Amino acid sequence: MVALAEIEEFAAFEISRDRDQFLRELIRELSGTLEEVVGAEDAAGFISVVGARIGDVMNDEYCSHARVKSMSLKQIAACLIDLKQRIQGDFQVESISAERIVLVNSRCPFGEYVKGRPSLCMMTSNVFGRIAAQNTGYAEVAIPEAIAKGDTRCRVVISFTPTSNGAEKGDAREYYACA
Repeated sequence: MVALAEIEEFAAFEISRDRDQFLRELIRELSGTLEEVVGAEDAAGFISVVGARIGDVMNDEYCSHARVKSMSLKQIAACLIDLKQRIQGDFQVESISAERIVLVNSRCPFGEYVKGRPSLCMMTSNVFGRIAAQNTGYAEVAIPEAIAKGDTRCRVVISFTPTSNGAEKGDAREYYACA
């Protein structure tokens, strides 16, 4: 049996790990393991499923609190910024128009643990894509810049009609409203 003094000794260690850091480490290692075992593309696919489910839940929650069936483009932008701020991201509006919303971010919610794990960007793509599509019928999300890929910031382009500009489109993904 472990003595109370031994537990207190370990509790006094200056280790900075808390639940938040542990969960970020867990997600980093899970995504890394997926990338190693099934490849980056399939890992992104698995993370997409999770992101889509979370996006649907968050959309329902925001619409319920805003007392609307569908959010306007400004409400969608406000929603996306708010949800990322709640999880310690730092997203801001670069531009907003009837055709698209462009958001930039200087701080990833996954912190340093996102570096080298671009499959985690699928969480942002899917959450943003599901929320935008549920409210507009269609959304295309491209992340041409990402901290996970070594960029100094993230840039997320949410278009409401299919784009044809390959440079802007990048690895864009399409999302449709679900009944």
